[in-house]
Amino acid sequence: MTDHPLVDDGVDAHALRVVKAVADHGSVTAAARHLGYSQPAVSQQLRRLERKAGMPLIERVGRGVRLTEAGRVLARHAAAVTTALEAATGELAELRGLRAGRVRIAAFPSASATLVPRVIAAISMRRPGVELRFVEFEPAEAIAAVREDRADIALTFSYAGDRGDPHGESATGLSVRTVGHDDLYVVMPEGHPGAAPADAELALLAGERWIAGCPQCRGHLLEACARAGFTPDIGYETDNYVAVESLVAQGLGVALLPAMALASFPLLAGITARRLPRSEARALHVVTAGGADRVPLIRATLETVADVLEGPWAREALGSGD
Repeated sequence: MTDHPLVDDGVDAHALRVVKAVADHGSVTAAARHLGYSQPAVSQQLRRLERKAGMPLIERVGRGVRLTEAGRVLARHAAAVTTALEAATGELAELRGLRAGRVRIAAFPSASATLVPRVIAAISMRRPGVELRFVEFEPAEAIAAVREDRADIALTFSYAGDRGDPHGESATGLSVRTVGHDDLYVVMPEGHPGAAPADAELALLAGERWIAGCPQCRGHLLEACARAGFTPDIGYETDNYVAVESLVAQGLGVALLPAMALASFPLLAGITARRLPRSEARALHVVTAGGADRVPLIRATLETVADVLEGPWAREALGSGD
């Protein structure tokens, strides 16, 4: 047993949410607005928690406030505590036969055009009382959203061997599961000599001008070309897949695109795509807070993601049946 005042007097999840809201929004007023409470109510909650802690949790900085070291400690633990409480609440709801709740999903752009709509549709059909929210983020931002309790599930990707993989130190303490792969293709103009082999060879494209995508995809392009023995001449950069294909169709360069991007809309006329070896495919992941899979709705969503990735659409589009 401990005689620490925070334990003896009880720090509830609501108090932790208040501290975290101040950390996220930079002021008591903004935190109150985010939580839907009055500013005096939030201030009173903070003063009560400071009395329990025996030390200040916020300090004035100019016209705003910031957390003290003690406040940052509580804010850091807030997401884990609220996740555990939601898990318990969810399991009790399952026992009562309830199907209401909320799941927040973050995913990268090509998944938002292919995988995410199917997952949301399946969950909505199976559990019509569930509120689903979705925001589009690149992997590093999606992982941060889970860590900061702005998302319950992040759908992300990574490339084997890349030094800029966001699933390293930034994902420490989170749960990262690999759920599939997404083949990578070289997209080039029709009739290009590099399109002759059934599978693309990067070394044959050493003299080409390249079109690069998002920062993570650009980093992989540099790494993949380095393994093939050359540095790509990057002339254009855009993370708009239609723009990439349009540039290729005009003969302005070649590019690497994942299968999910190619599956999100019909291949434009005047271009062809050749698959790279499976070793160059990107891995697909789901990222959650530790223990979040004990929350029934989150577990059901993770199961739905797996079902969708094993379905006919994924086998055809992503090559998962090879």
